[in-house]
Amino acid sequence: MNAFAAFSPWAQKNRWIWSAIGVLLLWLVLSIVTNRFSLSSLSGIVLSASFLTVVGIGQMFVVTTGRGNIDLSVASVITLSAFVALLTIKGQDANLAVGVGAAILLGLAVGALNALLVVGLNIPAIIATLATGYVLATATLLSNRAISGFAVSPLLKTLATGRVAGVPIMAVIAILGVAATSFVLRYTVYGQLLSAVGQNRAAARLAAIRNNRVIASAFIISSVLASLNGLLLGAYIGGAFLEMGQPYLLQSIAAVVLGGTLIFGGSATALGTLFASILLILIVTTMQIIGLPPGAQDIVQGIVVIFVLALAGRQVLSRRAAIDPAAIDPAALESAAGDGTAKPKAGAAAIRPQ
Repeated sequence: MNAFAAFSPWAQKNRWIWSAIGVLLLWLVLSIVTNRFSLSSLSGIVLSASFLTVVGIGQMFVVTTGRGNIDLSVASVITLSAFVALLTIKGQDANLAVGVGAAILLGLAVGALNALLVVGLNIPAIIATLATGYVLATATLLSNRAISGFAVSPLLKTLATGRVAGVPIMAVIAILGVAATSFVLRYTVYGQLLSAVGQNRAAARLAAIRNNRVIASAFIISSVLASLNGLLLGAYIGGAFLEMGQPYLLQSIAAVVLGGTLIFGGSATALGTLFASILLILIVTTMQIIGLPPGAQDIVQGIVVIFVLALAGRQVLSRRAAIDPAAIDPAALESAAGDGTAKPKAGAAAIRPQ
C-alpha cells in the first residue's frame, strides 16, 4: 500500500509510464500467445513506430498550445512531401540536399498557412488545418501526374531502412528527436512559454508572453516534422502513393494523448509519445495477427482514441476544479484585455509550466 501511495504521485508527474507499461504488457501477451515474438520482431515494430513518433512529436507541440488545437493537415503534408521528394531528388544522392530543402520549405509554407488561418483569422484549428489538407490533396494529385517513375536516393534509403548494430537508423533518429524535444520542453524558455500558453492564455498574456507567436511556431514545427517524415517514409516504402499519410492522421493524435500529453494543452511528454507510438503499432500488429479487416482495425483504433480522450477530459476537469478562481485578479485580466501589455497585479495566478 505504501508503495502504491508513493507511485501514484510520481506517475501523475510522469504520465509516459502508463504507455510504457502498456507496451510491456502487450508485448508479453503477444510473446506468450504466438511463441514467435523476439527482439528482432520488436525492432521491426520500433522501426514502424519511429515514423509515427516523428509526426507525433510535431502534433504534440500543437496540442500543447491548448484550446483543443490539433493539426489535421499532417496526413496531406506527409503524402505531398513524398511526391515532392521523388520529383526533386530523382533517385540521386547529388540531389538529396535539394530534396531535403524542398521538404523543409513545404513544411514551413504549410505551417505558416495554418498559423495564419488559426492565429491571424481566428479560425478554429480543426477547421483550418482540415481545409489546408484538402488544398494539399489537390496538389498531390497534380504531383502524381507529373511523376514518370519511382527512384529513391540510396543514401536516403539507407537512413530509412538501414541498421547499425541491429538497431534501425530510423529508430535512432526518432529517439534523438525525442531526447531533443524533451530537453526543449523541460529546460528552455520556449518550452516554458509553450506550457504557459497552453495552461492559461490570459495569464500568459499578463506575463508579457506573445501567445500568437508561440502558437504559430507550434504549427510550423508540426508541418516541418510531418514533411520530413514524408521524405523518409517515401524512401522506406520505395515510392509514393495517394493517401499514404492517411494512417498517421488518427494515430498521431492518439500517440500524443495516449502518451500523456494533455489534450487541452499545458503539459506535454515526448517520451510518452514515443512509447504510445510503439503501443499503437503493437495494437495494429495484434489485430493483424487476429485477422481483423482494415475497417475493423480503424474502428478499434477509434475506440481507443475516444476512450483515452474521455479519460483525459476527466483529468482536465478535475484539474480545473482544483483551481481557485479567486486566485486571479479580475482587474488584472481586464487591464490585459485592454492593451495586452499589463503586468500581473498582486494576487494574480502564477504560471508554473509542467
